[in-house]
Amino acid sequence: MTDEHTPDTTDRREGETLGATADAQTPDPALERDPSEWVSGDDPITEAQKSYLDNLARQAGEELPADMSKAEASQHIDRLKKQLDL
Repeated sequence: MTDEHTPDTTDRREGETLGATADAQTPDPALERDPSEWVSGDDPITEAQKSYLDNLARQAGEELPADMSKAEASQHIDRLKKQLDL
């Protein structure tokens, strides 16, 4: 007998999805917070942010320091997405 949890169908919620649907609307601006106001904004950049930012910076022909905060990374991501029309 093991202590491992074996997922089964009871672990999944019926109809639960992530991401946008075909009928998704524009997000409520009240739900978006300025990264400088994030509680965890001073935490180091996450690996996911680092990977995405690396990809965007390469596409834009930019070189950015890798030692930034989560908030700084988010701001660069937003800026580069706008610059690249993504």
